[in-house]
Amino acid sequence: MGLVLLSLLGACATTGGGSVSDYGSLMSQAESAVSTGRVDAALVAFADAAKADPTRKEPWVRSAQLQFDKSNYARAIVAAEEVLQRDPDDMVADGILTVSGFRIANHSLQRLQGRGALASETARREAETLAGTLKATMGDDILAPEEPQKATAARRPVRRAPAPAAQAPARPAASSASNESGGQSGADPFKNIGGN
Repeated sequence: MGLVLLSLLGACATTGGGSVSDYGSLMSQAESAVSTGRVDAALVAFADAAKADPTRKEPWVRSAQLQFDKSNYARAIVAAEEVLQRDPDDMVADGILTVSGFRIANHSLQRLQGRGALASETARREAETLAGTLKATMGDDILAPEEPQKATAARRPVRRAPAPAAQAPARPAASSASNESGGQSGADPFKNIGGN
């Protein structure tokens, strides 16, 4: 009976130690896959590492970053939520969650606007709530009306042929807001977020 008990305890110790070494090995494999551009293989290895040690946040952080980079915002949000369950103060996960949410909302609003579906009272209330939150968080100028900018642009001389370069400085509030929130310009949404 004693031998059986000792062998069971030995098996448990081996499994626990194997899990830690498996975790490290899987994380190494995942990072190696990232460095060679094999993102899908990296995501699989990060998922396996998360299973090998469910208490660690690192595989979820990396998965969230990779999903975000692939524009898989819903999956990035899921991975970021997993990080926040393990570490509620993780700034990278908060940034991914926020910017991914903005991008999903922006895409949905554009789609609904194209269909004329934004006329509903519910959509208007939600938009007003979001606008209020953005103003409270980022300041009143985040939602500055664009009419004065359009009027200024209309008074410019007709010789503004290189419009894209000339108009970029004319919209500082909109361009800086999109860059800070990781707008569609491809800006790094993590540049102003503390590292872990």
